[in-house]
Amino acid sequence: MPALRTTIRIDEDLYRRAKARAAADGHTVSEVIEDAVREALRPRRRAVAGVEPLPVFTGGLGTQPFVDLDDNAAVADVMDDDVALDALR
Repeated sequence: MPALRTTIRIDEDLYRRAKARAAADGHTVSEVIEDAVREALRPRRRAVAGVEPLPVFTGGLGTQPFVDLDDNAAVADVMDDDVALDALR
């Protein structure tokens, strides 16, 4: 796509910061400004109304040593320790 030449008014401090970023990254000021405009115009993700975030449980014990997390039976055995079978129903 061909570039368009235009004139914009920009805060002096903001321009200096863009110029410093361009120099540090080895880019032109135009490239830095183009990237910033692209980012600003990227579609925003909308939060779904009425959906609450999932709860996070950290647990008190953390990961148990010598438990193979790929073995469902081993994980179930550790989870069922010290709990009567009737309490699990």
